[in-house]
Amino acid sequence: MYDNIMDKKLIVWFKDVDKNDIGLVGGKGANLGEMTKSGFPVPQGFIVTSEAYYQFLKENDLSQKIKDVLEKVNYEDSNDLNRASQEAKNLIIQGNISEELKNEVINSYKKLIEEFQGELVAVRSSATAEDLPNASFAGQQETFLNVKGEKNLLQKLKEAWASLFDGRAIFYRHENRFDHFKVGIAIPVQKMVESDASGIMFTLDPVTNDDSKIVIEAIFGLGELIVQGAVTPDHYEVAKESMNIANKKISTQTVQLIKEGDVDKEVQIETEKGNLQKITDGQILKLAELGKKLEEHYQFPQDSEWAIEKNNVYLVQTRPITTIKSTQEKNEEASEKINLTVILKGDPASPGIASGPVKVLQSAQEIDKVVEGDVLVAPQTNPDFVPAMKKAVAIVTDKGGRTSHAAIVSREIGIPAVVGTAEATVKLKEGLEITVNGATGEIYEGYYKKKIDSQKTESNIQTRTKVYVNLGEPEFADKIAKRHVDGVGLLRAEFMMAGIGKHPKKFINEGKQNEFIDKLAEGLEKFCQVFNPRPVVYRASDFKTNEYRNLEGGSDFEPEEPNPMLGYRGAYRYIKDPDVFKLELEAIKKVRNEKGLKNLWLMIPFVRTVDELIKVKELVESSDLKRSPDFKLWMMVEIPSNVILLEDFIKVGVDGVSVGSNDLTMLVLGTDRDNNLVAKEFNEENQAILWALERVVKTTQKYNITSSLCGQAASTYPRLLDKLVDWGITSVSVSPDMIDKTRELISGFEKESNGNFFGRLFSNT
Repeated sequence: MYDNIMDKKLIVWFKDVDKNDIGLVGGKGANLGEMTKSGFPVPQGFIVTSEAYYQFLKENDLSQKIKDVLEKVNYEDSNDLNRASQEAKNLIIQGNISEELKNEVINSYKKLIEEFQGELVAVRSSATAEDLPNASFAGQQETFLNVKGEKNLLQKLKEAWASLFDGRAIFYRHENRFDHFKVGIAIPVQKMVESDASGIMFTLDPVTNDDSKIVIEAIFGLGELIVQGAVTPDHYEVAKESMNIANKKISTQTVQLIKEGDVDKEVQIETEKGNLQKITDGQILKLAELGKKLEEHYQFPQDSEWAIEKNNVYLVQTRPITTIKSTQEKNEEASEKINLTVILKGDPASPGIASGPVKVLQSAQEIDKVVEGDVLVAPQTNPDFVPAMKKAVAIVTDKGGRTSHAAIVSREIGIPAVVGTAEATVKLKEGLEITVNGATGEIYEGYYKKKIDSQKTESNIQTRTKVYVNLGEPEFADKIAKRHVDGVGLLRAEFMMAGIGKHPKKFINEGKQNEFIDKLAEGLEKFCQVFNPRPVVYRASDFKTNEYRNLEGGSDFEPEEPNPMLGYRGAYRYIKDPDVFKLELEAIKKVRNEKGLKNLWLMIPFVRTVDELIKVKELVESSDLKRSPDFKLWMMVEIPSNVILLEDFIKVGVDGVSVGSNDLTMLVLGTDRDNNLVAKEFNEENQAILWALERVVKTTQKYNITSSLCGQAASTYPRLLDKLVDWGITSVSVSPDMIDKTRELISGFEKESNGNFFGRLFSNT
């Protein structure tokens, strides 16, 4: 990690940084540095750091101005989102770069062009939270190619900063709950490669997750068109073990992007050339060797961008593949016989089968046409399409390959996609009911009724440790409830309140308390109905003040706090201002008493002291909600005091506890995992955390109450899960995509634990 001197630098060279420097140079910059240091062929360059960006915001007093713009955004209205985006970007572009930074950028640019004999550079964007294993920011910020001259470079620097507030980037951060100002941006400035050919390389098959092959896609010219999906690339597969070319599919390319004068221009390609293989077999194998070495170096599958200039092969970017998920169920589904007529074929891009009516979009200007359940059909997609893609059940495009934007985002969202059909927008008429098979690339006319296999492998795996699921969005409840899951271990109030949209105290001030209660109860009912009789553990609201402020009217009721995480939240908030908590309790009563859904339980978050728990229990009981065999009261364990005084908390009267491993780890280690300066110290397998977890599990056993863990640790750290099972934890609650994997791991650990127990028993006798 960079030291105190490095973290104040405005400019660093690739050779000065590595993969640990994301906070200073972003994911892209860190990986360019890591590859450079490790001897990979990377075009040289320097990076304008995130420190320079934050200084620029401060010097121009922009943070609060941009916050004011974003606070008013209606994220469901694409026009309003674009308006706010343009306002925020204009604020940045109109700002002044300090003389100090101007001089450092210009001097570095001069040094770069003197050393490499050329004035042209690529100006790339590198968000400081991008290319993480659990999030993909790819394609959201701008890249500028063939930039020439000091004045142009400084202008592109501001435009690259401004692209952090493109509508698509704002929307993505909002959807994934990233703080807009905790995501910074650094700008790599790199010697321009005049690509004869370029493309993408995955060190596993991105559709099937087959890690025995390396997948390469290639086009003539600069690489922007391949990511955009504007052309359909050649597709090559190399067997990783033998390093032989196992498969080739040559596509026709009609246009390429080249430098013409001072601009990048799309030009037509003669038919004879467009039908040729884009790179030689020797170049395919050279790229595959580099891909194999990259995966070995990073110890993780990689998604890389490459370029070839005069037979010289360069790597211009690499990142971890963020869409690796279990595809067993989807591939089984795809192998089923579909008794429908195939009307179109393309390249498989994201596995799964889905049916719906066609909605044809010719551009991102039409995304408001798409409603839940549509099949989105377009010539190609780009990040501006993402809000519509999240509503669609499947994606079909005319152009693009398995590494195009449409393919990558579909895999990340988890919906089927078929790309490179050539004629989807012509052949698939608006409103036509179709079925998309993303694993085979086939598109059928009509709806496919999925078979229900009661003998599925997952239903045969039984574990004594319960596997619960973390949820928050009512629209996903029905789908997840059909999985082999024992209930909802963490139902997040905040997600439903965010869906309601208005601050609950605004409802109260307007005399519309019943409207809020009804809306919240409606969401709770959806979960309880589909999971009944399995428990649904509702965690009462734990918005921090900065998050509450994002709701309509929030700024009227929420104080500004220097550190909201340690501020006005959780149990203390219910005691000091019980009005909102009482609305939640009324919604719970409505679901339990009027709807008869007795599987709804309550969990209290962020309880700092035993006295707080006593007072919150009084509020619950005064609302006529009494602990009983069908109404359990749980407490979150996420503060060191909860662990230290756990026996005292239990004696007050709770039926179970659930460890919030994220907050507990941050507070035990004194580390903000969202702060890239110290994030590497965040470790849920730290000995102090293991001690705390063991103490919690064994203390709950002593008092015969249940114990659970609802953070990401159970699915992220198999060794930790093994220990939890061995200690005797009652349940773990995980994200939906980890249900099957977690149960499979627990089953194995429980068998080992039993074996160890009997082994010790016999050795003692």
